[in-house]
Amino acid sequence: MKIAVYGREFQNQVIQYVQELFDLMAEEAIEVWVYLPFREFLVDKIDYPQSIHAFQSNSDLPPDIKFMLSLGGDGTMLAAVSIIADSTIPVTGINFGRLGFLASIGKDNIKDAFRELLLGNYDIERRVLLSSYTSSEAHKNKKDLCFALNDITLVKKDSSAMMTVHAYVNDELLNSYWSDGLIIATPTGSTAYSLSCGGPIVMPGSGNFIITPISPHNLNVRPIVVSDSSIIRLEVESRSDEFLFSCDSDTRPVKTNIYIHIRKADFAVNLIRLKNESFFRTLRQKLLWGLDTRNY
Repeated sequence: MKIAVYGREFQNQVIQYVQELFDLMAEEAIEVWVYLPFREFLVDKIDYPQSIHAFQSNSDLPPDIKFMLSLGGDGTMLAAVSIIADSTIPVTGINFGRLGFLASIGKDNIKDAFRELLLGNYDIERRVLLSSYTSSEAHKNKKDLCFALNDITLVKKDSSAMMTVHAYVNDELLNSYWSDGLIIATPTGSTAYSLSCGGPIVMPGSGNFIITPISPHNLNVRPIVVSDSSIIRLEVESRSDEFLFSCDSDTRPVKTNIYIHIRKADFAVNLIRLKNESFFRTLRQKLLWGLDTRNY
């Protein structure tokens, strides 16, 4: 069996869990491909066979890779998805972070979870992604920006003034948002930034996107759910020449004189879910639903 491993630098208290994982893979004689920067970080941190392969993109991986393991929190998982892209490689995460909506395997459950993965006792969930491109005011010179599993976000760059985002859905004006920014989220991302800004929780597979304003000036402006077959166009007005554009954790400055076009990506991400996991169970565990915290 062949497995890919993606990770980032971590704190010393995580070393024992990473060592446990690599020991388990060695015991099963698994061929391992490790993300090159992460492999270089691990050199003096853990013991692992020198025969371990390295990769920098999904094109470096053999076609029969069984799945990819992401070691870290949800941010690391999102970065792993950006590496997988449209390769269809299934991915799951071991959570070394905090909440862990995406990276759902607990670090204290590595051995049992790894056994289930090897036995194939899991389901594959196809998760929709957002894709985006920009165009000039003349709608020429289209340029791809990125894709996102959680959300695409426009945020003001100047901290002193709000921005105006004119949002169109299928070429019909939805609203001109006067706010600190705007979030376009997938159902997967509905439990992330959008939720903290008052957006709804949406089940994966619902066929929707969520448009959530960030600190809107008009308190009557609320999040709205639209079909994921929609094409969303965003036009920005701002006192600043630039605003911040984010695809998941990838953030860059973008000029205000362009249009942002957002739609459902042509490919999906295959998330691994162990048999004892479910979306509702994750909500109860991570958001403490049904618990009276006064007793803790």
